[in-house]
Amino acid sequence: MGGLIDQAEGGKWRPEKVVDQARQAWQESMLRPIDELAHSLRRRDPADIARRAACELDGQSLHLTYWNETVLLPWPGLAAVRAADGKPCSTFDRALLLYYLDCADGAPLADRWIGFRELPNGAFYHQAYQGYSGNRLAQAFGLQPDAFDRAAQALGGKSVIDLGTSAFSFQPLPRIRLAAVLWPGDEEFAASGAVLFDAACSHYMTTDGLALLGGGLAGRLVRFAPAR
Repeated sequence: MGGLIDQAEGGKWRPEKVVDQARQAWQESMLRPIDELAHSLRRRDPADIARRAACELDGQSLHLTYWNETVLLPWPGLAAVRAADGKPCSTFDRALLLYYLDCADGAPLADRWIGFRELPNGAFYHQAYQGYSGNRLAQAFGLQPDAFDRAAQALGGKSVIDLGTSAFSFQPLPRIRLAAVLWPGDEEFAASGAVLFDAACSHYMTTDGLALLGGGLAGRLVRFAPAR
């Protein structure tokens, strides 16, 4: 993960390019592991997988919510499709879904927020992660906190008062909760931002997968940023 995510051009972060490159590299590297994951999951009890991952087993399919959309994974093929239109999910999304199902151990949400550096092996990549998550939010919304609030609400974010006046939680998967936080800037102080994790997230996803989910949340929010 680090080789691509550590990249910068001209001394300045190009977060959109870095995340896209990391996503593409991860997708390509996951083609064989995806098959291995699916094979491993097929050897398990689907009802137990559903219980641990907090999803539903309806007939021969696992049903779960992914970024506010219902996704179906028919058993035993585990080819992910969107419930709304039956279209297949991308290789990238299917990989994240299978990793989620494979990692899920049934641990409850911790209701405690941690930074990326507190995830397993997260300290080494914390600075890179901050560059394409929290820093990206600060650059897009730092002087326009109202626009950040509107973007978060448009994506279904829920206010998290304990983290600040501009802080919202999101649940891209049933047991993975993220928080996007903005501390607005002014003429004297620079804005800052962060994308945090519920402390139980590592029970449901690898650290590099969580990095991509956190970067993905920042990207989704930035799409709503006012034009400069």
